[in-house]
Amino acid sequence: MTPVNPEKDIISPNPFASGGIAIQGYEGSFHQVAARYFFGKQVEVIPCATFRDLIRISLDPKQSAGGIMAIENSIAGSILPNYNLLQKSKLKVVGEVYLSISQNLLVNPGVSLKDIKEVHSHPMAILQCLDYLEKNEWKLVETEDTALSAKHLHQHRSRHSAAIASKLAAELYELEILAPDIHTMKNNVTRFLVLKRDSDAVEVMGADKASIYFQTDHSKGILARVLTSIADGGINLSKLQSMPIQGSNFKYGFYADLEFDNRKQLEKVLQSISSLTNSIKIFGIYKKGKVVKG
Repeated sequence: MTPVNPEKDIISPNPFASGGIAIQGYEGSFHQVAARYFFGKQVEVIPCATFRDLIRISLDPKQSAGGIMAIENSIAGSILPNYNLLQKSKLKVVGEVYLSISQNLLVNPGVSLKDIKEVHSHPMAILQCLDYLEKNEWKLVETEDTALSAKHLHQHRSRHSAAIASKLAAELYELEILAPDIHTMKNNVTRFLVLKRDSDAVEVMGADKASIYFQTDHSKGILARVLTSIADGGINLSKLQSMPIQGSNFKYGFYADLEFDNRKQLEKVLQSISSLTNSIKIFGIYKKGKVVKG
């Protein structure tokens, strides 16, 4: 996928953009960047410490209008616990964002490279930027969150520390980007799902993607028959993720993303695989996301 122009491709006006949106992490996190791309720059976000908190708050109409949650990364793969959280919740997927992750070296205004003695960030962000960081004799300090590192840098006004975080974090905490895009792997994309309560979800016009979960009886060749039926219906299976069925002995359910041309095509395929599965759950029917640069 090719990144699109972030200014031109923000989805606006947005039928889902009323009320606060729960995110995992602090303001300035990549979750907030993704929320801005989907809902617009003025979206109110509700920071959550954990993904479990994100789901809980997204479900509560008194606290939020929904949430946005990371589900997979092009380098690290699927975030498996989040599939389980989604499965147990009554939230619907109404959209998605593919965010190209940009890690940046942030400092307080006026600080230069020669002033820096240590760099703070989440362990994963530090790992993603090691090729750049190891060119310098800096102490690397691991923290719980990239955006929190940026916030602390701003609060302490340190002239000898830097943080690795998003461009949005630099904007929010009045920091300078001393070195942009310092991550080694340039094709680092995180996929986020946009979530709404079932009672608030509306039909998405122009939908061309569906996320589902199904279980089979695990008889010989049954999964192959399901996949063949999907292919015969002209639908692209863009993702298939197996997960153990809790309480079973090595039996699995399957999360699948289906890309289709029209709703009738999807309905026909879902009908065809219903006889081959024990159960099917539709998480959401929505529009395919584009890759946007964070």
